[in-house]
Amino acid sequence: MQNVLVGYDGSPSAQYAVTFAVDLAKRFDARLHVLVVARAPDWGAIELERVQIVDLELRHANEILEEVKAKLASYDEHPQFDLAVGQPAKEIVLYAEQHDIDHLVVGHRGHTPFDRWLIGSVARQVLAYAPCAVTIVRDPATIKKGRHTDR
Repeated sequence: MQNVLVGYDGSPSAQYAVTFAVDLAKRFDARLHVLVVARAPDWGAIELERVQIVDLELRHANEILEEVKAKLASYDEHPQFDLAVGQPAKEIVLYAEQHDIDHLVVGHRGHTPFDRWLIGSVARQVLAYAPCAVTIVRDPATIKKGRHTDR
C-alpha cells in the first residue's frame, strides 16, 4: 500500500475517518492524501445563484481544509491536501483513480431510510464505484449496543 485517501467533510464520522487513515498510512508507510469537496449545486439554480452557492461552498470547504491541516500539523509525513468542487462521491472516486490510491477512507453519516433510498449516501456511492479498497468509519456516538441509530 502506497497511497491512502481520506475524504473529509468536518463531520464527527469524518474526524474518526482521519484518525483511522493516519493510522493506516503509518502502519503501511504510505502517503496520506486528504480531500475536501465543495458541493456544487445539482440543478435548479440560475447561473448567478449557482456562482454564489459555489462561492459559499468554497469558503466553507477552505475552512474545513484549514481545520484538518491544523489537526494533522504534527503528522510527520506531510499529507497531500486537496480541494475539489463537485459532487463528493464522484470527486472522491475521481481523485482515487487519478492518484493511484490503494485504500480510501470515508466517514459514514447516517441518513433516514428514505434519504438513502432516494439519493444514497456519499459513503455508499464511494463504496460502489471506488477503484480500490474502502473503509467506512462510523462515529461511535451513532452506534448503540450493536445497533445503528440511523436505521
